Amino acid sequence: MARPPRTISLVIPIYFEEAVIEIFYGRTLEALASISSEFELELIFVNDGSADRSLEILQTLRERDARVKVLNLSRNFGHQIAVSAGIDHALGDVVVIIDADLQDPPEVILEMLAKWREGYKVVYGVRTERKGENAFKLITANVFYRILDALSDIRIPRDTGDFRLMDRVVVESLREMREESRYIRGMVSWLGFKQCGVAYVRDPRYAGKTKYTLRKMIRFAFNGITSFSEKPLILAGWLGLFITAGGFAFLFYVIIGKILRPDTVVSGWASLMGIVIFF
Repeated sequence: MARPPRTISLVIPIYFEEAVIEIFYGRTLEALASISSEFELELIFVNDGSADRSLEILQTLRERDARVKVLNLSRNFGHQIAVSAGIDHALGDVVVIIDADLQDPPEVILEMLAKWREGYKVVYGVRTERKGENAFKLITANVFYRILDALSDIRIPRDTGDFRLMDRVVVESLREMREESRYIRGMVSWLGFKQCGVAYVRDPRYAGKTKYTLRKMIRFAFNGITSFSEKPLILAGWLGLFITAGGFAFLFYVIIGKILRPDTVVSGWASLMGIVIFF
């Protein structure tokens, strides 16, 4: 008896992507055509509060293709929440996170599946080159990954994004983690399981421009570092101890000065300094 086909779910967050949705859809179907006998396809598009025609285009695709599912969030919650919502609704034996801007080529999914068949539970994309990105973005990304690697208590692969394939067992474990500030690539690394990378060249955006402003990038980096390392907390503790010790040393100096040379200290100054340093 022939084994029924398994399901591969693609989770695709959408935010102002009206120019690329249909191109992404067509290219993805073409890229995955060779595995149609092995896998049934599920395309989960998560509209993250887009105010352009993205939702309209997605609804048209859904009417045309039963494999397309559309989650429409009530407002813009951010990339990581949109991805999490898609993962929560994914039914596949294998789940792939991929953006719709075509910077991460859908064709790489076939290489990821090959590694999955070898027994890997997580296969992440490793960017060997990032085309179409300015020097500032490249430098800051490089610095961030190195800092995170140095500070993190777990190993988070360098030069990776959320583009990855996950086995069902990983998806079920990830769904149990309900953190509010989410850093999915770090959460997947924390879970363990057998993981490996697939190298690829990241292409320029097919259309439009990045939705990650500098402010969002800084907040995302901060979440990544503070979520997976206790070292910032330890550093803050030692810094507080150092400042406190220095303050009390100065307070001792003030008291001794008041005792030995009372005429040189303005009346009330020592007590005021004592209260300030104490607090």
